[in-house]
Amino acid sequence: MKNQMTIAITGATGQLGQLVVNRLKEMIPGDTIVALVRSIQKATTLDVEAREADYDKPETLTRALAGVDTLLLISSGGETGRRVIQHRHVIEAAKQTGVQWIVYTSVLQADISTLGLAEDHRTTEADLKGAGIPVTLLRNGWYTENYTGTIPGAMAGGSLIGSAGDGKISSAARADYADAAVAVLTSQGHQGKIYELAGDHAWTLSDLAAEISQQTGKTIPYVNMPEADYAAALVSLGLPDGFAHAIAGWDAAASGGALFDDSHQLSTLIGRPTTPLAVTIAQALQASS
Repeated sequence: MKNQMTIAITGATGQLGQLVVNRLKEMIPGDTIVALVRSIQKATTLDVEAREADYDKPETLTRALAGVDTLLLISSGGETGRRVIQHRHVIEAAKQTGVQWIVYTSVLQADISTLGLAEDHRTTEADLKGAGIPVTLLRNGWYTENYTGTIPGAMAGGSLIGSAGDGKISSAARADYADAAVAVLTSQGHQGKIYELAGDHAWTLSDLAAEISQQTGKTIPYVNMPEADYAAALVSLGLPDGFAHAIAGWDAAASGGALFDDSHQLSTLIGRPTTPLAVTIAQALQASS
């Protein structure tokens, strides 16, 4: 008879998923962890059981979730609309296979957020509520790495561009969010809870530009642009039109406070301060040197 709870993680070869799996292995036996992935071959370095689980192939999901007690559903990176359908496939498979608890990575303040992608998360949250399975919502704010990825372009172009104005952004490192997921998955009392997860210290894109300038010794000003102009600039830099407009829209929402939260639920959950902006920038610069 099985006497150990099995935890499965979707998107386990993704950036967040890999961090969660590796941290889980430090907390619980590796044979109780299941990596749900599209490609088994890409999961070999995780050193846990890997099962094919393609969001777009429901039959793989039913097989993959057999015997799973707890599921961390890391939200799909699919485009708007399609993401909802993919999540529904996972939720239905979880119902069919007897999953006892789903932890879902939603978006910060999903119920009121003006971010374009929030509607998908609101819909999935409603689907989860109606599934009849205990749920915990991890409403993740922005990853600081979303912004450190712009450093090379800012250095090359001589400025950091965006449309967020003076909007405050309460980001945290991806590792902070991974630690939060692990804390929830490995302790009691979280079923039915909603956590608004964000960094301890908010900053603006001007603050980001100033920190990049300080650490690189090169003056990188922040140039605020109208949303349409920012989207056009991103397209000119090679981004697909739809993605460019999505990024510009997120910035515009951030200007109105969509990425700000000062509840400190993330640091409370992980039992330590969230990673400062300066530290993540330093790590990014070191990795690119």
